[in-house]
Amino acid sequence: MSSIYDYSVFNSAGEEVSLANFKGKVILIVNTATGCGFTPQYEQLESMYEKYHDDGLEIIDIPCNQFGQQAPGTDEEIHNFCSLHYNTTYEQYKKSEVNGPKELKLYTFLKSQQGFEGFDADNKLTPILNDMLGKADPDFASKPDIKWNFTKFVVDRRGNVVKRFEPTTDMAKVEEFVSLQLWRFKDGN
Repeated sequence: MSSIYDYSVFNSAGEEVSLANFKGKVILIVNTATGCGFTPQYEQLESMYEKYHDDGLEIIDIPCNQFGQQAPGTDEEIHNFCSLHYNTTYEQYKKSEVNGPKELKLYTFLKSQQGFEGFDADNKLTPILNDMLGKADPDFASKPDIKWNFTKFVVDRRGNVVKRFEPTTDMAKVEEFVSLQLWRFKDGN
């Protein structure tokens, strides 16, 4: 069995960054896009980062263009968009794939730890996503693949992938869960 700390991501300069650098931190890993209906979630992500970074939160933002081609442009263009429109201060990593033969091995691991459990029933976009994905693959709900932009994984301070949030989950619920994780094991206990 591997650990989250066995994986790396690449920053926008193409340098490998080991997730072992984040041991003892709570990590929120999210595949993002700049032209998606969920793109305003950048604002809430930045708010969480500003509020909790000093308490140990790290955000691993991995732009992905696999869902409706909604993350066009270079890594630099994506970074500039996020900085300009959402004042993001956390790092965006290299645009990567999260499903399929070219997916980041990190995502293979994340999906093995937390599969798809469905979209939030209260979100108005849930029926649209279910319909669209169901037409492309009637069996989509039984597969652990990432379904859309802004799917989030929470890793606790001990390196356990403890939760997966679909993009339809209210960001207040994500923040509440993350804030609870920040206080668990804070002193190494």
